[in-house]
Parts: sequence; structure tokens; C-alpha cells
Amino acid sequence: MDPDQVTPLTPELYDYVLRHNPQLDRVRRELVDTTYEKLGGRARMQVSEEQGPLLAFLAKLVGARLIVEVGTFTGMSALWMAEALPDGGKVITCDVSEEWTAYGREAWEKAGVADRIDLRIGPALDTLRALPADPVIDLSFIDADKENNGRYWEELVPRTRPGGMIVVDNVFFHGEVTDPEATGGGGATRDFNEQVLADDRVESVMLTVADGLTLARKR
Repeated sequence: MDPDQVTPLTPELYDYVLRHNPQLDRVRRELVDTTYEKLGGRARMQVSEEQGPLLAFLAKLVGARLIVEVGTFTGMSALWMAEALPDGGKVITCDVSEEWTAYGREAWEKAGVADRIDLRIGPALDTLRALPADPVIDLSFIDADKENNGRYWEELVPRTRPGGMIVVDNVFFHGEVTDPEATGGGGATRDFNEQVLADDRVESVMLTVADGLTLARKR
């Protein structure tokens, strides 16, 4: 590929992108500020500002009524997806932290979507395995501990309806996936990406959004 085909994402261009996407309302802006104020460096775990509208767009695109999220953190992505649901729709979101998700609960209440979000505290694998085995999930978003991505994937793919979508965040793992010697989260993410690529149950694309985003559609 010609390097000239790739436009570097400068701070000015990134600001331009944000200005041409849906803007953060008061509730979302307060949630961003609270996350940084209370959690410091961990706030980088929050979805980037352009990812929230993208998740909402994808939810509408697939006509989602049931969404499963692995990794709630402080609730921004769940908020965006819940607002995209029709009446009667539901987001089931999994996390292990009562502390972090408390900020999300408050934001969901303020945004008027708390009744659409079912927060389940505990190991995500246990939560996923307790879901019905029927393929009824319309959209899933995986954004949790990278070492378990492959296990989450194997629980979600069979439970996803044909035409449904699985979205996975941080598939670049800060660029470590290109290092054949990478271990930990980088090595796990590299292996997971190969797992997705070889999975003929889905068709997938990897995008240069934030720290890398994979979109997979169930065949």
C-alpha cells in the first residue's frame, strides 16, 4: 500500500472528526469529567469520544433489541447503545467493579435509560455462560480483560443471530500486536485477532478507530 494513502491523524484532524460527529451532551460530558477526576490514568479505559456514536449507529444499523456488553467500566458505551434501542430493548452489561459501574448507574439515571440497562456484577464468563444458548443477541461489544477475549468470543458467537454483530475494542493493544515476542495483553490480543480471522462463522473487518476496532458479522 502507498503510505500516501494513509492520512496521519493529527490533533487538528482529530478535533475536526469530533466536530463532525454527534456531540457529547451534558450527561456524557459530566461522565467523562467524573471518570478522569475519580479514576485518573484508568480513565483511558473509557471508550473514545468517536466510538460511542459509532456503537449507537451500529445498534441502529442492525436493528438491535438485545445487546450484550463485556466490560462496563463507567458506563459510557452502555449509555450510547441503550439510547439507540427501541422501546423494549435491553443492554446486558457485565463488569466486576461496583465502584466503577456506580458512576455509570448515576449517568444512566440522568439520561433516562436506566430501565434499558441490566448491569450484572461478576466474572463475565459466568454471566455469558448463564445466558440462553439460543442465537438471539443482535449486537455485542467486547471491551474487557484482553486475556479472555477468545473465551468471550466463543460464548458470544453461537448466541448471536445471523446478521448480528460483535464489536471488539483495543485490537491493536497500543501497537503491541505487531511484536511477535509480545506477551500479556499484547500477545493475547495478537492471538485473538488470528482467532477471529480464521473463524468462518463470521465475516470481519479491522478498523483504525482509536486503539483498533474489529467488526464481525455473524453469517
